Amino acid sequence: MAAWLHVVGIGEDGMAGLSPPARAVLEAAEVIVGGDRHPSLGPKLAAERRPWPERFDDLIGLLRSLRGRRVAVIVTGDPLWYSIGARIGRAIPPAEIVYHPQLSAFQLAAARMGWSLADVETLTVHGRPVEQMIAFIQPDARLLILATGSETPKRIARFLAERGFGQSRMTALVAMGGTEEARIEGVAQDWTAEVPAFNTLAVECIAAPDAALQPRVPGLEDALFRHDGTITRREVRAATLAKLMPMRGALLWDVGTGCGAVAIEWMRAARYARAIGIEPRADRRLMAAANALALGTPRLDLVEGEAPAAFAGLPAPDAICLGGGLSEQLVEAAWAALRPLGRLVVNALTAEQAALAGRLAAQRGGDLVRLEVARAEAGPSGLAWQAQVPVVQWSAVKR
Repeated sequence: MAAWLHVVGIGEDGMAGLSPPARAVLEAAEVIVGGDRHPSLGPKLAAERRPWPERFDDLIGLLRSLRGRRVAVIVTGDPLWYSIGARIGRAIPPAEIVYHPQLSAFQLAAARMGWSLADVETLTVHGRPVEQMIAFIQPDARLLILATGSETPKRIARFLAERGFGQSRMTALVAMGGTEEARIEGVAQDWTAEVPAFNTLAVECIAAPDAALQPRVPGLEDALFRHDGTITRREVRAATLAKLMPMRGALLWDVGTGCGAVAIEWMRAARYARAIGIEPRADRRLMAAANALALGTPRLDLVEGEAPAAFAGLPAPDAICLGGGLSEQLVEAAWAALRPLGRLVVNALTAEQAALAGRLAAQRGGDLVRLEVARAEAGPSGLAWQAQVPVVQWSAVKR
């Protein structure tokens, strides 16, 4: 079927800011679907107007019911940059859709700030947990954040101040490109400004000498996690994540997640990485959830249950980390669940588990290493080395 659906990006200046082809699409449309907050299109268009449904799924159903007619959907800015265009494209064949991009809020905000888009992190907390921006708080980082709700800049300012970035400069940009454009500036630790519900927040992160350093490279300090002693220690965690290989959008099963350290660092290490933490104990799931919020991965999915029974019904993973409770049955179930090119990492703490890791290496290949870490700690006679429990680690890629 030829293209019948046009997704048209529009700015605060409405029809006046559209390109001639986009304007022609709206003039020829039989049905136009748009939200209340989009600019008025004027009385000259003859198309039937449909309001934007409250739920995205309802919007897709509406568009499918209109297949074959000349339909235009109005969105703000670039339809394929943190907008509904991608969702529409997953539900309707791309050959039936034509996109008409407008300048995005990110482009306009970068121009207002004089920032190069190549040098900033672009984020959205529109309809998403605000805590996810925490993972991007770094010294000298520049963030552009699509925000919803007048309280969102205050929450972001609090996140910055709590982590030693209270001097960070914040600029809320409102109605860019329109007659009501406004700019509200301040410093995170003093931010009290009232901001309209839809805004784009520009943040220039400035670290105090005692600021928390929380890089997205795996190996965060153990003290940053709430735990009861059940935690993959920092150095072993870094080695484990290196073998798990976090990638954009990839899914990890962290089996026996404990306080969630491996799963959280996996999600921080790659944009849109997902993780499911499988943990039978409610108190540890509660700690993992708190750690996920504090460290900027609020979408960590925690599942109650014992492996491998808990694997039933879960989406196929790109990587699996196995810790305590190892058995050949568990390893076989994990290996079978992995997608092609999936990575499996087994961390063995006991002699019996180490023997199992050795058999796995002999049978399946992969890498077998013994990780021994000692930390210097102060004692009566000065610094002394305190050895941690050695970890035998087997890892392999499913090919």
